[in-house]
Amino acid sequence: MFNPDPSKKPVNTKLPKDVIMMVEKNNLVMAIKTLAADENISMDEAKTRIDAYETALKVKQQQKLNTIASKQGIPNQAISFDREQEVEDEPGPLVKNRVKSTQPGQGFKSLQAGVDSQLNDLGYKKPLLPYWLKRLLVIAVLMIGIFWILWRVFG
Repeated sequence: MFNPDPSKKPVNTKLPKDVIMMVEKNNLVMAIKTLAADENISMDEAKTRIDAYETALKVKQQQKLNTIASKQGIPNQAISFDREQEVEDEPGPLVKNRVKSTQPGQGFKSLQAGVDSQLNDLGYKKPLLPYWLKRLLVIAVLMIGIFWILWRVFG
């Protein structure tokens, strides 16, 4: 390929594998420094290239999530990466709210209800006595038996 201006280097948009791994592990500072050192470019250029790769990666992952959601019948609005939704009701600046899946007081109760429903779906029946109570009963019976034997022998 003919390059009319030899002073300008061709722009390489593909990132090296080690830089890609750093970006995927969210080690962005090291990725920028490594890319700048490896390709002799400024930190700003390295940052823009990494930012472009990161946005492309997020778009690709969002597309994969959307295809999976559409196959499972989940609406696309229910899925987002950062679990933040923008509220546009107020005329002021855009406000971001965190979406909470459960209220703070319901955490354990909802978890227990979910586990119980899953066990019921599987056909699991709860035992009459829990395992820990059975173990305590066995220990108590053994202690009473040993005590009775020792009472008869030495009493």
